Amino acid sequence: MIYEIDDTSKTEALFEGWEETLIYSCLQKVMGKIFVTDLEAPKSAFAFVGCFGFLAGEPNRELVKNKPEGFVILVPQNEAWEKLIEDVYPDAKKVTRYAIKKDTQFDVDSLQKNLLMLPEGYELKEIDSEIYDICLKNLVTYDFVSSFGSKEKYLKDGRGVVIIKDGEIVSGASSYTRYKEGIEIEVDTVESERKKNFALIVCSALILRCLKEGLYPSWDAQNEGSVHLAEKLGYEFDHTYAAYEVASDKRTH
Repeated sequence: MIYEIDDTSKTEALFEGWEETLIYSCLQKVMGKIFVTDLEAPKSAFAFVGCFGFLAGEPNRELVKNKPEGFVILVPQNEAWEKLIEDVYPDAKKVTRYAIKKDTQFDVDSLQKNLLMLPEGYELKEIDSEIYDICLKNLVTYDFVSSFGSKEKYLKDGRGVVIIKDGEIVSGASSYTRYKEGIEIEVDTVESERKKNFALIVCSALILRCLKEGLYPSWDAQNEGSVHLAEKLGYEFDHTYAAYEVASDKRTH
């Protein structure tokens, strides 16, 4: 049997040493869920938030099969979990993701200078109630707010900045998830407005807001392009890791 565990402290040791803020979100019960097969003394755990699932402890087939419907990115703790995922989901797409260090000391002056790159006709705005609704209407901006489940929770715990032109969002950076000490950044730009430094601008604005509030803006990269953008903002690459995209005909993150 699969259970959602309420006392997440019982799974902390299983995830020990795994520097991943999405796991922190689940352990801290800010958002997301943790599933186990034993509520009293779990030996395996599946932390799930947004579309990401993290598998820790002793490899357990039942937990792997418990993947939610739709597109999911499964992240194994080790090679034993990798083999089990490949066995349960032979069509899953194995990908390489790029972990970014979590102790960045940002150059505030440099980030503020990036904001000056915004061209005329475009406006920077923080995501409020009205912009939240706009985000839900487009696949490019949907994930800026979708993981929070409701407007009320996003406006309370989420943080986001968008670039507006003629009443439409052309680029944005937002909290894909939230944990007590910070956020995990999600960034995207509509295809017709790319290569204008908009991602650099909105991320700089979001990072500056987080710093003012004492929140850490964590970054995890899907590809090398994301790593390069992160480095422009002051982050440092840490290491690569394996992940599995299941039902990969859906949008990736």
